[in-house]
This record gives sequence, C-alpha cells and structure tokens, in this order.
Amino acid sequence: MPGTLYLVATPIGNLADITHRAIDVLNNVEVIACEDTRHTRKLLQHYGIATRTVSYHEHNEQERVRQLIELLREGKDVAVVSDAGTPSISDPGYRLVRAAIENEMQVVPVPGPSALISALIAAGLPTDEFFFGGFLPSRSNARRTRLNELRSVPGTLIFYEAPHRLAETLRDARETLGEREAVVARELTKLYEEIKRGRLSELAEHYSKDEPRGEIVLLIDRTVLQTTADNTDRTQTISSLVDHFERDGLDHRAALKKAARELGLSRAEAYRRLIAERGRS
Repeated sequence: MPGTLYLVATPIGNLADITHRAIDVLNNVEVIACEDTRHTRKLLQHYGIATRTVSYHEHNEQERVRQLIELLREGKDVAVVSDAGTPSISDPGYRLVRAAIENEMQVVPVPGPSALISALIAAGLPTDEFFFGGFLPSRSNARRTRLNELRSVPGTLIFYEAPHRLAETLRDARETLGEREAVVARELTKLYEEIKRGRLSELAEHYSKDEPRGEIVLLIDRTVLQTTADNTDRTQTISSLVDHFERDGLDHRAALKKAARELGLSRAEAYRRLIAERGRS
C-alpha cells in the first residue's frame, strides 16, 4: 500500500497554536517536506520532534514532487508544512497534492492555523461570503486591473500584502473599488499583533506616514460607502439606490440598471442583492 500524504498546519506566530494531532503526525511520518528546513527545525525542536526534513519550495518543487511521490509509492508517509499556517494556501503544496491524487494516493488534511481565517473572524467585516485573492500584483497598473475585476464580488475581499506595498495598495483599492471599510491585520498571534480598522482612505493615509512591518492580511468590505451632500457617509445598498432613482422618475427596470452601474455590479448580481436586501427588511 502507498503511504499517506499529510498536509499539516503549523503556527503562524505563537508556537502554542499547534494541535496534538499535528504533533503526532509530524512525529510519525517518514519525512517532513518544508519551505525552509531551518525555520521548521525551530518548531520541531520546541516539541522534541526528530523526524527527517527536506526542503520543498517553489525553486525545487518539480524535482521534489517526483522524489516525494516515490517515497509514498514505497509505503512511507510524508507530511508537508509551510513556514507558517496551512500549506497550499499561497505556499507550496498544490502540485504535490495533484500528483498524489493522480497516483491514487491518500491525501489527509491536518487543520490548524490560517492567517486569512484568523484575520477574517477578528476583522468585524461580513463573514458569510468572502474571496481570498492571495497576493495582488506588485505593479500598480496590474494591481488596479485585478482589483477592478473583483469590484462585483459579493463578499469580503482578503489579500496578503507586503509591508512596503501596503499604502500604495490601499490607495489603489480606494481609487478602483470606491470608499469602503477595510482592516489591516498585522503580525497575528505574535508579540506586536495589530488589527487596525478604518476606511480605505484613512488606512492609506496612516500607512503612508508609518510603514508597517511583518506579515499582513488586508480585508476590504464588499459595500461601497457613499458621500452625501452634508459630507457624511452612509452605506450604499441596491435597495436604497433603486428607491432613490425611482423617486427621480425612473421605472423599476431602469432604476435597477442605473444602481447596478453605480456599484459596478452586473444586472443579475444587482437583482440578486435587491431580493436579498428586501427579504431581510
């Protein structure tokens, strides 16, 4: 029988954030494939785990996948870990999982810490629907293009971002998506953990003056904020916009079309949201 491939989540900062099951798996597999063996060794030494490690990262992934699949064929169990959090989420793992599946080998997740989920549950933004976009492009034009593609996503947007690009990304998001509530979650579970909430423009101004450090998760609300004549903000909903345009004399069909255009939504998505909003009222 072939061995089992385990995908083991490891702490994103605080070493106590690891499950008993993860420790047991790491103790008993034949080999642990990790992004950086030196980084993972600190965790293994902390818990007295002596299992052999091999590097598995984007630069040696193709060759290493073949080697790890051969070990699995020999009946040996293999664990994959990333430097922090859950493997395969913006980290190596996907190609090995695909290869194991194609070879009819068992793939077992060992769940645990995830930076994007930890940030989401503490952000205070809607959690019923969300979209994880990994890292946005590093160049502004490409980043704005990508953000524009996501304008109509009916859920909280979540990205990983590098500290030196954060302020520029926040400005691009404000210009592309409109003013929205957002959250910057930094150094989660670590000594200098910070969760800062505000509007995109406010956060952009803040981080332009004070460049952050560490690992960052950026979350952006799905709802655009509308600035009214008296310079206050209110949440812009399809229902309120349709009502407003109907009072201006448009029929329902035209009012819905105009509201969808203002919020950057397809007509079908605008109609779906309208039904949902009026169903809750």
